[in-house]
Amino acid sequence: MELNILLGTLLIGAGVGFLSGAFGKGGAAVSSPLLHAIGVPAIVAVASPLPATIPATLLAGRKYAHEGHVDRRVLRVGLLVGLPLTAAGAYLTRWVPGEQLVLATDAILLFLAVRILLGGHDETNDEVVPSVSMLRTAFVVAGAAVVSGLLGNSGGFLLAPLFISALHMPVRRALGTSLALAAALAVPGTIVHAYLGHIDWTLALVFGLASVPLASFGASVALRMRERSLTLMYGVGIALLSGGLLAFAR
Repeated sequence: MELNILLGTLLIGAGVGFLSGAFGKGGAAVSSPLLHAIGVPAIVAVASPLPATIPATLLAGRKYAHEGHVDRRVLRVGLLVGLPLTAAGAYLTRWVPGEQLVLATDAILLFLAVRILLGGHDETNDEVVPSVSMLRTAFVVAGAAVVSGLLGNSGGFLLAPLFISALHMPVRRALGTSLALAAALAVPGTIVHAYLGHIDWTLALVFGLASVPLASFGASVALRMRERSLTLMYGVGIALLSGGLLAFAR
């Protein structure tokens, strides 16, 4: 593999790791179009960041859990529903071209960025823990798991905003629960994509060397800063990134 691609992967991994830890969303989803933009084949760009997602999200999720920001009931339902459906979504990539998956990632990122910027969220709600419907949780996780398997990510980019908008969870609780669940959902996705030969393990290792430590750092920063400021920064950054990638997609 060319040196410039490896160096680019290292930089992308660092940025993506920080995003994953800080926001519990958008990590692996951001990496696929960026890796593809620097010359990585589409399906390899989709799948190769997945192995690094497991330790990165585990480390970041532990920091949120230590502060009491993980909903264990939602986590249990999410594991039961999400694990098999993530594997099913990953297996469907046998018949879906990688270029279409990258474009889908860009479009979903832009949609979520607009929702984040327009939706807003009262950061004082972090002190309120609402009753969450387990049936609604199952439907939310089911949809996110299939899409996440197809797009080669662990689900955090969909789970966190869905937990906030559909389940009305407080922001930090949504982020912490998303990270904990995403760590588990990355396992079946990694196994299936590895079986299908979609993972470049050199690329995965380089990506992980940068993303794993930065994910833990990102979580620490997010827990110290105002969530409103972090959400605004994230929404603007992802909107610019996804819009630019869609504009120049070939």
